[in-house]
Amino acid sequence: MLTSSTVLGVAFALLAAMSLASMTVILRKGTDQGTANSALVVVLVGNIVVFVPAAFLLYYPDLQITSLSFLTFVAAGLFGTMLGRAFYYTSIERIGANRSDPIRASQPLYATVIAVIVLGEVLTLPHFIGILLMIGGVAMIVLETSGSAGVNSLESRIELALPIIAAIFFGIEPVFARIGLQEGTPVFVGLAIKTLVGTIGFLSYLAYRRQLPGPSNLLGDPNTPWYIGAAAANSLFLLAYYTALEVSRVVVVVPIVQMTPMIVILLSFIFLPRLEIVTARLITGAGVIISGAVLITVYG
Repeated sequence: MLTSSTVLGVAFALLAAMSLASMTVILRKGTDQGTANSALVVVLVGNIVVFVPAAFLLYYPDLQITSLSFLTFVAAGLFGTMLGRAFYYTSIERIGANRSDPIRASQPLYATVIAVIVLGEVLTLPHFIGILLMIGGVAMIVLETSGSAGVNSLESRIELALPIIAAIFFGIEPVFARIGLQEGTPVFVGLAIKTLVGTIGFLSYLAYRRQLPGPSNLLGDPNTPWYIGAAAANSLFLLAYYTALEVSRVVVVVPIVQMTPMIVILLSFIFLPRLEIVTARLITGAGVIISGAVLITVYG
């Protein structure tokens, strides 16, 4: 029987999937001539501009932060906002959106493995089948990408590890986010902590490497409007995703969000015909990964 919370969760999860797919395609367009670092800086700053003022306007002085929720959202920022996005955006720049996103969608695989090892959760038969499906889907995309024009070099094949590393970090993040939300911390407050921590960490890393783009560089970059568009889409994704997790169950929300790779491939085919080549193996691999993600999540 459908409940109102389930319906809301489905609606927000669909909005999250569409927003994430839109962000991915916009990033691909922007990083065709621009850089992943510039894109990530604009997106992170955009998240802060949206979530920090909103958190204070809506909840100050009672921000409803506990010691545990603060630590979990800090961890979510480090793993998801900083490390996950850094590898994911670089992957989009190097090997394309319709190859990066299906591999990124394997994140439930790593979340399951971590839960089994760290939390002692039971690996059921549907879980095991889902893991095999996801491994097979990733392998199909890796083989297709390795054989595509321009990615035959050893360096290009090594770059295929980028979205896999991103998926691992993205798979860790929801564990911390869910704990923080269960503590009663509001979505906007949790997202404010997460984005602040991730942004400070990533900008500090870029400054240390002397790769931090200055305001004049971003203002003079013709790709900055694309980065701003990606920031808006990403902020909408985060808000919809965390709201879905707050009002509904993970087993309802996550399978729907895993539809993103198919949406990315469709949008790439429509809007990026010059930058993205959609093949039958890509479509099949994305479908196999999504099937595995649904099994892992539903029976988790």
